[in-house]
Amino acid sequence: MNLTALSFPFSFHSYSSSSHIKCISSRPPNASSQQISLDSPPPNNNHPSSPPSTGVVVIGAGLAGLAAATRLQAEKIPFLLLDASDAVGGRVRTDFVDGFILDRGFQIFITAYPQAQKLLDYRSLNLQKFYSGAQVYYDGGFHVVADPLRHFSDSLQSLANPIGSVVDKILIGLTRIRVLTQSDDEILTAKEVKTIDLLRKIGFSDSIMDRFFRPFFGGIFFDRELETTSRLFNFIFKCLALGDNTLPANGIAAIPEQLAGKLDPNSVLLNSRVVTINQESEEGITVSLQNGEVIRSELGLILAVEEFEAVKILAGKWDPGRMKKPVRSTVCLYFSMDSEKVPVKDPVLFLNGSSRGIVNNMFFATNVAQSYAPPGKALVSVSLIGLYDDVSDEELVERVVKEMSGWFGEAVVGSWSYLRLYRIAFAQPNQCPPTDLRKNPRVYPGLYICGDYVTSATFDGALVSGWRAVEALLKDKALVKV
Repeated sequence: MNLTALSFPFSFHSYSSSSHIKCISSRPPNASSQQISLDSPPPNNNHPSSPPSTGVVVIGAGLAGLAAATRLQAEKIPFLLLDASDAVGGRVRTDFVDGFILDRGFQIFITAYPQAQKLLDYRSLNLQKFYSGAQVYYDGGFHVVADPLRHFSDSLQSLANPIGSVVDKILIGLTRIRVLTQSDDEILTAKEVKTIDLLRKIGFSDSIMDRFFRPFFGGIFFDRELETTSRLFNFIFKCLALGDNTLPANGIAAIPEQLAGKLDPNSVLLNSRVVTINQESEEGITVSLQNGEVIRSELGLILAVEEFEAVKILAGKWDPGRMKKPVRSTVCLYFSMDSEKVPVKDPVLFLNGSSRGIVNNMFFATNVAQSYAPPGKALVSVSLIGLYDDVSDEELVERVVKEMSGWFGEAVVGSWSYLRLYRIAFAQPNQCPPTDLRKNPRVYPGLYICGDYVTSATFDGALVSGWRAVEALLKDKALVKV
């Protein structure tokens, strides 16, 4: 079904604010995200009788909200995109510290994401590629796992290493063929099991599951037990087969910043915390900001916040079912070192296949993108799965340094200088079976949800969800359908 050009019987007023879109800036890593409450009273009642209005209000300027705003702008529908933070991006943020580029948590961008290919300009992102494979730390040494189509000689040499058997590596190839013969819709709606159960059903050995799949896909899902749905595993596996793991040269936040940069800057309001959402039968929905301003949406509101916040503010109006716990958490630590002391030069991800210690994966970020550190310096990124909220920052740094000394030697790690630690309490929604990766974004006519919890817990899923929320709004408001 195609929608013809829409005409809306509304008069959209211009809106001005001092909190327009601006460049990203440093912010404490644990700062609160968008907070909204239907029950909170507005800060004051000195609102004008006829508040300024727009077509659609989008709350939350993460990837989902930005995608929704992008679609609204393409459809020439007036909108306002609101976010409580000082920059766009939501969880996809970057800090700049003493010449170092520090992404808030370990995040990589897979170039084969289908919706991302439609919305992003990869060339201007200046994407820097990882090696297509990994180095696995096991039994006191490193062992290569390589993509045979991109690193054939490396993959041949790895056939006899202890990271799985020859049969395991054949099964990886067969799994690749299987996912490449399926459409994305087929994958995301297929019968599902836990990823660990799928791997066992395929016939993978315990050795390759423990030494490769748990740290590699566990690092992607923040779920080392691999309880995440097989749908998501198959989708990611397909994207990895078709594309590259990359980092934008200017940090992961370059992705949301690019999307925001294409929007009308007068339609993006930062430092704009919403405190109430009020449904009005005739005049649309109004939102009240913490600063006392009120904005009316004449066509609808798109709620692009985290699932737990959406559940809270829509209590009694929307029942998505019980939110799955635990949510996925991670800790990311950054260190600097002299560039000449980096023990390897390849842009490779290192995995902990030993089943011991607290580190899941690490990499020398400047081997991937030299721009992540000032001249003469290198940046080290180390990731843990889980929040470790009962362990102090100082103890975590000490334990990581000790563990990494076992990998690379005290002479190398002893030269590292600690930069910053990020505890990401909500890194991803829990997407264990049963899942619905194609949830209806329509709560009721005029109110829509989006976010990676509505689709898949990936960059692409967030983008898709924002696009679909606008699609649902268009269908509800369309005057003519063909």
